[in-house]
Amino acid sequence: MVSQYTEWFNQSQAVFMLSFSKMSMKEIDALRAKAREAGGEAHVVKNRLVEMALRERGVSFDKPLEGTTLMGFAFQDVPALAKVFSDAAKADAFEVKGGILGARVISAADVKALADMPPLPVVRAQLLGTLLAPASKLVRTLAEPARQVAAVVKAYSEKEAAPAV
Repeated sequence: MVSQYTEWFNQSQAVFMLSFSKMSMKEIDALRAKAREAGGEAHVVKNRLVEMALRERGVSFDKPLEGTTLMGFAFQDVPALAKVFSDAAKADAFEVKGGILGARVISAADVKALADMPPLPVVRAQLLGTLLAPASKLVRTLAEPARQVAAVVKAYSEKEAAPAV
């Protein structure tokens, strides 16, 4: 199990932890499905084995993990999985314990801050819009005089073609 946990830690960009003492298996399965949609996985883990796997990576917590722990491993989009876990924590059955981002331990508040970030496709679209804005503005500026000349020529030709009253 320790080697499996180590493999998941090495593959994931971030890890989020939830306490799930008050939840049913149906709720856990629903959370796992949402985690898969966000490009990650959620697993119920043994605290002591997780701590052993993290020690191998050089990561340690200030205090030992306690209670039941459900870990989410973000293999693709970190903010999307953080949002799934933060939304789940709004219910009484879950409580965010914290997480690991890279090799750094983060608090529950940090997980909430990650959840508030826009998803990766939105960030890419915003960046692309920012990069393309000057080019599209330049094209409109260069095309404007030609459009004005075309409008004048069209108006003049319509005036000539109109019957005299």
